[in-house]
Amino acid sequence: MNYHDPQLKDALAAEYVLGTLRGQARRRFQKLMMQIPSLRESTWLWEQHLHGMNQLLTPIKPDDRVWKNISLTLGFVDNITQTPETSNVVPMATRNRAWKGLASMATAAAIVMAVMVVSNQPVPVAAPQQVAVVQSAQAKALWLIEVTANTIEVRSTSNLKPLENKDYELWMVAKGVENPISLGLLPKSGKLSLVKNSQFDDVDIIALAVSLEPLNGSPNGIPTEVLYTAELAIL
Repeated sequence: MNYHDPQLKDALAAEYVLGTLRGQARRRFQKLMMQIPSLRESTWLWEQHLHGMNQLLTPIKPDDRVWKNISLTLGFVDNITQTPETSNVVPMATRNRAWKGLASMATAAAIVMAVMVVSNQPVPVAAPQQVAVVQSAQAKALWLIEVTANTIEVRSTSNLKPLENKDYELWMVAKGVENPISLGLLPKSGKLSLVKNSQFDDVDIIALAVSLEPLNGSPNGIPTEVLYTAELAIL
């Protein structure tokens, strides 16, 4: 199996993040991620994409009646009127049924919650997310970039070996625009959230570029030394 095939790589990464890749296949994919950087990148992109969708959903607490019906169906409680003397007493038969159905109850509860959230929550229409991976000449990921509605989220990788006396600046190269437009300085480690340039959504972006600059960025508003370029992809 060719794990470098873009379609296969993307499909496996999506299944892994969604949780539908299970058992031996999931363990094999975890080992492959340790060996193939592009698999790790695809997995990260899917995590960011699906996490963003998850944040748009508002949790809804099920009604108490729902939990009661689940408990009755699975035998966790008996459908009897409890008295103060018996309210804390669980019959042995009920207790046995409860333990047998405990795993099923947890699964059923999760399904009920998911169904209620989906059925009662209008499907949000999110702006398309764009992503890019800035790679070195050796095809190693240096920065992982995600463009949201208002920000540009950047995460540096362990492959980045930054120069202490230099900064790295991110630029967008737009069609019909003479000079690249600065998007801000990139992190030398960890994560950084950049405010999205007001022109970002109004121009046709050909590529992103990373330049090597003096500390605090370009002194004249144009790239000093372009090191890398990357294409934006819409999820």
